[in-house]
Amino acid sequence: STFAGVYPMTAAADGAVENVAYTAGAGVKRKKSKVQPTVFIPVFPGTNCEYDTARKFIDAGAKTDIFVIKNRTPADIEQAVEEIAKRIANSQIIAFPGGFSGGDEPDGSGKFIAATFKNPRIADAIHALLYKRGGLALGICNGFQALVKLGLLPYGEVRDMTDRSPTLTFNNIGRHVSTVVKVRVASNLSPWLSGCKVGDVYNVAVSHGEGKFIADDENLQKLITQGQIATQYADMDGNATMLSPFNPNGSVYGIEGITGADGRIFGKMGHSERSGKDLLKNVDDAEYDMKIFESGVKFFL
Repeated sequence: STFAGVYPMTAAADGAVENVAYTAGAGVKRKKSKVQPTVFIPVFPGTNCEYDTARKFIDAGAKTDIFVIKNRTPADIEQAVEEIAKRIANSQIIAFPGGFSGGDEPDGSGKFIAATFKNPRIADAIHALLYKRGGLALGICNGFQALVKLGLLPYGEVRDMTDRSPTLTFNNIGRHVSTVVKVRVASNLSPWLSGCKVGDVYNVAVSHGEGKFIADDENLQKLITQGQIATQYADMDGNATMLSPFNPNGSVYGIEGITGADGRIFGKMGHSERSGKDLLKNVDDAEYDMKIFESGVKFFL
């Protein structure tokens, strides 16, 4: 209480929220051929969750391909672009891990990743993976920010943002938040969420400074009706909320994660890779595993 005026524990949030419950089912089906998927994990300067992400996929039965992107010279960038496109062509899943790529500069999170992946060779490789070879994409925290800045979320394709595009911005509280929150599953559209049910509630660690998802009324309504709101921040009763600190950033409609229109692309703020044996022992004994990584791998098996 002594420092509450300087370092507040909660922040005001505007807007109403209801529980979203999309139960129409999967928007995409896997191809009949079975394959052990390879997960391509790009690592930018500032990325810090690549090992946690890779471990989760390996435990789920996938192979992983971590590639560290160098950017000290123009030649480094050119080589990285060529290598990224080649590795995407040899993968079934792209996973953008969390961190602070480029120190969240210039002018906001995820833009360094977006600028690189908008290269035509990389963009073509992404679209081929998703829509010609039936692949999947996942982005967590900084990775979610990158998917949104790329246009892959919510539009399903690499495209430039406009003034009306949904985006992620600074938390209402005005600083980085690091805590454990509850999220409820709001849709069964995505294969990434095939291991849980609509209405299920899980704990998840969050750690971000720009996690507030915003969208205008028209885009928000599309996300709701099309089942693209995947997960929502929840209160102690498991209901979607705008109330801080349960909603740690003030995201519109309590949105923690969204998908593309067919569900194959999934982005979320909460660090689902930060769970497992002997972790988070000082938090109430709740379920952390949404089976996201297992579900993504099973899509190909």
